[in-house]
Amino acid sequence: MSDLRATIGESSLNRSSEGGALPRGERVAFAALHHREYRRYFITNMLSMMADNIEHVISYWVIFQAFHSPVLGGFAVISHWTPFLLFSVYFGGLADRYDCRRIIQAAQVLYMGVSLAWGILFLTGTIQVWHACALLVIHGLAGVLWQPASQLLIHDIVGSEHLQSAVRLNATGRQLGILFGPAVGGGLLLLLGPSLGLLVNAAIYLPLTLWLLWAPYTGHRREGIVGKRARGLGLRDAWDTLREVSGNRAIITMVALGGLSSLFVGNAFQAQMPEFASDLGTEKVDFAYSALLAANAAGAVVGGLLLEGRGWLDARVGTAIGCAIIWCLVITGFAITTAYAAALSLLFLAGLFNLAFLSMAQTLVQLLAPGHLRGRLIGLFAMSTLGLRAFSGLTVGVLGGVVGVHWSLALSAMALLSVAIGLLAFAMRSRSE
Repeated sequence: MSDLRATIGESSLNRSSEGGALPRGERVAFAALHHREYRRYFITNMLSMMADNIEHVISYWVIFQAFHSPVLGGFAVISHWTPFLLFSVYFGGLADRYDCRRIIQAAQVLYMGVSLAWGILFLTGTIQVWHACALLVIHGLAGVLWQPASQLLIHDIVGSEHLQSAVRLNATGRQLGILFGPAVGGGLLLLLGPSLGLLVNAAIYLPLTLWLLWAPYTGHRREGIVGKRARGLGLRDAWDTLREVSGNRAIITMVALGGLSSLFVGNAFQAQMPEFASDLGTEKVDFAYSALLAANAAGAVVGGLLLEGRGWLDARVGTAIGCAIIWCLVITGFAITTAYAAALSLLFLAGLFNLAFLSMAQTLVQLLAPGHLRGRLIGLFAMSTLGLRAFSGLTVGVLGGVVGVHWSLALSAMALLSVAIGLLAFAMRSRSE
């Protein structure tokens, strides 16, 4: 434990940048919500996240009805995550240099344009495969453009002391969008139909877009640091950014933890959820499937609110890895259980611990990053945790075709467990070594 403390540091931000502890401050429940502008951001941002999920629900349903193409469904997943792999660091560099409000507004305009385009194409009955592919790619680009700028903006609003609260609440808001987006999207689909539903959905992006017109924060106001010019795309820029912080063990460890958790497991098991629901032997498979999907998101929401309300789990390298280890064990338990009630409970816990360790990792990377590289490192973290999800279909899905999805998920989670233990040993290594 003494080695871990030496690695993590406890006394100040400068010392913690060496090893990964946040500066200590008074614990306040829902600390970020004590900032008026963050409250406004949280509400409008959550609405935009919900609109994102509403669009998925309606557009995916119509695409299936129009084309019945599994290949197009697979392209939808690839186009959603691959932009994070290719462009996250570059867009993080843009967020370092330019007004984050305008970058987020640009992303919102792209989202609104995609929803409006879907609605018009569905209304006129002129949708073609190339239309769908183009809109799916633009939607994915909007997501990666939004991510780094939004993290810099909340850092500017709440400062370093309440950053963990803001990041955790931001992640909770995302899960609320995932939880309620399908229900609202399904309601719009039934009440208005797909075309009008998507046209209405475009308006849900407006509150955040309009608030940003008057928001007094740019993403750089507190520190006044402007980052380096965005240099290039893809893996080379990511490698250059990583090399610049290679001496910071905490950042390297957290980026690796987020990326490897996405590579080995990610959210690939959600695509296999119909088979899990069927294998659990419930009489109403449709309901069982919906409940299993909701359990993971509900666990993340309840976990985020509980951790914020009680002020538990300060962001520390050891704590983040510990939560990731528990997550691996919970996912393994879900993979091998044959009891539906146990599966629901384990997925609920998985959502809680997944939110806990990823929000801690995000906070540490963001707080410990040098000011001029913060946007790039946020982009690198997004590239790692979101972009590598594109490959988790191989570790869980393709392997599942060989040994079955239960075994593939269990083996992937146990492999990640071994890696997480190795990362913990790396983080605990004393500075003298």
